[in-house]
Amino acid sequence: MNQMDTIPKRPDNVIWQPQPGSQIAFLASTSIFEVLYEGTRGGGKTDCLIMSFCQEVGKGYGPAWKGILFRQTYKQLTDVISKTKKWLPQIWPGAKFNNSEHTWTFPDGEQLLLRQFQRVDDYWNYHGHEYPWIGWEELCNWPTDEGFKRMMSCCRSSQKGMPRMVRATTNPYGPGHNWVKYRYRLPMYRSRIIKDALDESGELEPYRLAIHSSIWENKILLEADPDYPNKIRAAARNKAELEAWMEGSWDIVAGGMFDDCWVKKWNMVKHFPIPPSWRITRSFDWGSSKPFSVGWWAISNGEDIIYPGGKITSTVRGDTFRIREWYGSTGKPNEGLRMLASEIVEGMIKRELKWGFRRPKETWCKVKGGIADAQIFSAENGISIGTDMKMRIRLDDGFRYPGINWLPSDKRPGSRAAGWNTMRQMLKNAHPSEVGVREWPGLFVWEGCDNFERTVPTLARSEKDPDDIDPDSEDHVADDSRYFVRSLGLRISSGGLIGGY
Repeated sequence: MNQMDTIPKRPDNVIWQPQPGSQIAFLASTSIFEVLYEGTRGGGKTDCLIMSFCQEVGKGYGPAWKGILFRQTYKQLTDVISKTKKWLPQIWPGAKFNNSEHTWTFPDGEQLLLRQFQRVDDYWNYHGHEYPWIGWEELCNWPTDEGFKRMMSCCRSSQKGMPRMVRATTNPYGPGHNWVKYRYRLPMYRSRIIKDALDESGELEPYRLAIHSSIWENKILLEADPDYPNKIRAAARNKAELEAWMEGSWDIVAGGMFDDCWVKKWNMVKHFPIPPSWRITRSFDWGSSKPFSVGWWAISNGEDIIYPGGKITSTVRGDTFRIREWYGSTGKPNEGLRMLASEIVEGMIKRELKWGFRRPKETWCKVKGGIADAQIFSAENGISIGTDMKMRIRLDDGFRYPGINWLPSDKRPGSRAAGWNTMRQMLKNAHPSEVGVREWPGLFVWEGCDNFERTVPTLARSEKDPDDIDPDSEDHVADDSRYFVRSLGLRISSGGLIGGY
């Protein structure tokens, strides 16, 4: 049977109706608190999201039926606004749209607000509000679930008997791929209600469900534009994006670079006395107008950790701990301090004296060498940043302390992807195995390394090259860490040597 033979016939007095399959299933799921409508491009997900709110309009709830639909920016809402203007005035001739407020008001007083939600702190624009219906368009565009979960506190109403619904649409491709996949257990749990999800306190969460949409269900679109699937194929920038757009595949490499590997419970640890036999070293990513980043690392030789109070924890030989860091930022996003190389070295020496890694008025230093961004060795007028950082520094105590002698980071083709892969594997290695025993060297971070915790776990993959990170991201801590793990040359998995020279 030709796919066009099954185009649904719409009665003359019906303006819009769901097409058979996922659209009907999505709109019929009103008893489920949280439903995700996921799948390929062209499946009619946006129209259906709008109609999810509208199907409760005119049922007597009046102004109590109030919904809010989010995209990250108002510019991204253009398509949503266009679709609402196409359908709503036809279905409710008395419905009015306030262009300045981006709000639809229906004849009985119901309202649908179209709003932007870009950063987690945007939640405070809606804190305390009541929205019995909350919608999210293209959920994978949000790199974390924090804002999504915070807004659930607003999905409420004082009117009894009215539905409470959180609804979202998405294609599998985007910076939030991993958390969305994890939250809805995709693709295994498609069309299966998740009843056993627990919140952070161990309490059961409301039921949730994911429904899969396919472009091949959208007979109306395919009749109007038979070449649309080929247009999607031509627009895809890489294989992963193509599989997400055409197949709705959740098995692609997308989302955050580390958000599926970083688990604070396992990867972040409390301070402990570093055994004297462990090696301590550094890593450095240069920056002037952008922040620089220095990391100090301790590498285990397999000795146990003895925490204050007597608790003993075993380690794997090669376990790596980020024990200290210095981030050269003004405090504004991605803005550097514009410090000279000599000033950075002076700051490093002062910190190492404070931490006991150096002795006052001695050349001895417990920290050995380090790996740095290879660009600091590029000479200008015969002098490089790397050369400047080797020079001795005289502090206020009158002693001239030895500078820092860096080794250049690996810049060979493929080294970036290999470095990120090594970091991912080592972060995973820090997690207990199914039997509770770790076998391979892991990557751990001391509490207090706030800029690692702030910037690294949420780094998004590049949309053009999923094996690399987004070039516009705040990646300086991640870069100094990548240089470091790439230089270790450790056997970090049963698959063999990853990284190293």
